[in-house]
Amino acid sequence: IFKVFGVVLTLFAFSGEVLAADNIKVGISAAFSGPAKALGNGIKSGIELYFAEVNKAGGINGSQLELVALDDSYEPKKVGPNVRQLIDDKSILAILGNVGTPTAVVTVPIVNEKKIMLFGAFTGAGLLRKNPPDRYVINYRASYAEETAAMVEGLLKSGIKPEEIAFFTQNDGYGDAGYKGAIAALKAKGFNKAGSLAHGRYERNTVNVEDGLGAILDSDIEPKAIIMVGSYKPCAAFIKLAKEELPEVKFLNVSFVGSRALAKELGDKGDGVIVTQVVPHYDSDLVAVKSYKAALKNYAKNKIPDFVSLEGYLLAKVFVEGLKKSKTPLTRESVIDGVEAIGKLDIGIGVDVNLSAKDHQASHKIWPTVLKNGKFELLEW
Repeated sequence: IFKVFGVVLTLFAFSGEVLAADNIKVGISAAFSGPAKALGNGIKSGIELYFAEVNKAGGINGSQLELVALDDSYEPKKVGPNVRQLIDDKSILAILGNVGTPTAVVTVPIVNEKKIMLFGAFTGAGLLRKNPPDRYVINYRASYAEETAAMVEGLLKSGIKPEEIAFFTQNDGYGDAGYKGAIAALKAKGFNKAGSLAHGRYERNTVNVEDGLGAILDSDIEPKAIIMVGSYKPCAAFIKLAKEELPEVKFLNVSFVGSRALAKELGDKGDGVIVTQVVPHYDSDLVAVKSYKAALKNYAKNKIPDFVSLEGYLLAKVFVEGLKKSKTPLTRESVIDGVEAIGKLDIGIGVDVNLSAKDHQASHKIWPTVLKNGKFELLEW
């Protein structure tokens, strides 16, 4: 404890550095501009909502939570410098909620090398879900493999044959992750020709979807369902075009698409579009959802509920539970130990989450939804 100009400051050691203990700072690099900005802004807003609640209640042992946000526009070439900038700020305890798989491809090696936790990234890619897990990568959400497996299970249950399924994916690690998960699910069902199914692609941060649609239309078998792994603008553009040629086909999207943004882009063309979610519906009466909506009214009256900001809120809630279990002084290592000590936890979503040194994915739950009259409803396959 030092007294400087009559003010008492408490300092503690942090990864070899000395930090002021007034705020607990965490960082995020995500898309706050560009075609995927609804996702980055949604996650950021959800994290800030929960932090605002905690701060109003006195913070963590008197320390206020602070989120330091840097924009990467969903571009891998921008995320590396952003993450290094956050890490070089020795007051940053951890990185939360980064958005996307192509950006995670860059981020994961950096956090492993620099020994700082990446928690709750907004991606279901397998590269963040190794077995045994990377110490410095801890997830909140279910994986893309689990989402696409749920899609395959639902489609087959509804009477669609494996050979009647096609794919439309972003041409990068994100698209690959979802596609490989669905292929693995089909093979697990005994369908050995999954690799020959029609597969159209598009380039990240574009809406150049025509070639991808053409690849699907050229298939020998007309699809009855198209599993999509992309972001909302290109997926909406694809659905609008594809409905002209395939009016009866089912369109299925993974959660990363951004449901509310997708519905807005589709307008009156969205009825029947399916999106698997990794958080409960924002209109449910679950305890955590009620708390989230109350936080919106208290701290963000101009924002409306959606799945993305709800995910940010929930991942922040789990992270804070880890902070509470962390030994003091807080360091980049002690906070990981705290998160791993969470174990089984009821956060109010109807199922327990679980984290440990051996399990770095809190939730495995999928909630399928379908778009009707501009609103998403829970779907029973």
